[in-house]
Amino acid sequence: MNALYKPNELHVGIDVGSLSHSIAIGDTHGNFIKEFEITHNQKGFDEFFETIENEANKADAVIAIAMEGYNGWARPLDKLILQKRYKLYNVNNVKLARFKEIFPAAAKSDSIDARKIVELFSLQKHLPAAKEVLQEIPTPDESNTKLKKLTRRRRQLVDERIAIANRFSADLQAEAPDLKALSPSVTNLWFLRFIILKKDIRQLSRVHKKSIMKIDHLGPKRLEPILQWQKEARFSDSLDYTASILYEDAMRLLELKDKIKELGKQIDELIPSSQIARVIKTIPGFSTISAGTLAGEIGTIDRFRSESSLALYLGMTNLDNSSGKRKGSKRNMATNKSAKTAMVTAVMKHSQHVEESKAYIEKKISQGKNYQQAIRSLGRHMVRVIWNMIQQDRAYEIREK
Repeated sequence: MNALYKPNELHVGIDVGSLSHSIAIGDTHGNFIKEFEITHNQKGFDEFFETIENEANKADAVIAIAMEGYNGWARPLDKLILQKRYKLYNVNNVKLARFKEIFPAAAKSDSIDARKIVELFSLQKHLPAAKEVLQEIPTPDESNTKLKKLTRRRRQLVDERIAIANRFSADLQAEAPDLKALSPSVTNLWFLRFIILKKDIRQLSRVHKKSIMKIDHLGPKRLEPILQWQKEARFSDSLDYTASILYEDAMRLLELKDKIKELGKQIDELIPSSQIARVIKTIPGFSTISAGTLAGEIGTIDRFRSESSLALYLGMTNLDNSSGKRKGSKRNMATNKSAKTAMVTAVMKHSQHVEESKAYIEKKISQGKNYQQAIRSLGRHMVRVIWNMIQQDRAYEIREK
């Protein structure tokens, strides 16, 4: 369908559920045409597209779709919509809640929410309360889509590794504290490889010296404490039923290390194909993972009207909450948490690599800001830098004084 020849729009509102979705269809003038429900499976998706395309052909209109919960429970319906090149809008939940307060419905139901979304299409051009509730989703860059999937998966595995490592450390401290004391960190590769030499850690006290020496990166400095520990090894009686748990956790930690490392390689290989990731990575302190995460979560810079919108999305600024003579701000609930974490981590490292940024942090702290506030203040400045770098497709430059 070509928008040049079909100025009318068919407005479609989707209230997303976990197993089914409520659909409402309206015309350009705000009249409701049809309401129905689809199941979250291929049969339901086929029914959805067949229905809206039939209605669009009747009205000789282009299709515009808005959904509450883009990139959440709606997947893969949202992706299928973008593949068909229809206009797709995300419903800003915070702004939608305010809109519902001003224009309340008779009751709360999925079908009513779908109708409210359709109403927004007609009202957003005329009412301030309806503006910016619908945010158009540009077709994302394929490389950034892959980066988003890979970096999020990596983050999940890192979180799992941290949880298992904490549990493993506590259990080992309870069962064999002297064994745990051999390594400053229970996640060190040589230590985990020593642990899995036997399925029962009590048997480690009898492992031959030659077998221990075959462990990669162990070295003579680590070998001697192990041999000394073997002579004096002591264990808890509860190992009769906890030994297998310790072995399984050690194996899982090694497995996670390998998977995280492999994901890191895949992310690094994708960086050159992403314009956003490529330019961000040139900033000192912004690692492959940080650049890949930010590119994946941003998707396309066309989503944002200005660098201030990007700063809100990355969690580097708050919403204005001033009233009258009172000046204030409040936390933005629509911040992307993954992007914010990556941004804060990268800015902290950046301040350690660039003297000018380090001096900026020190200045903010001297003015009464705490460290986190100073980092976010620097992060707000870095968003401006990133915005201009992406717009101009240029690398980061440190100006000579």
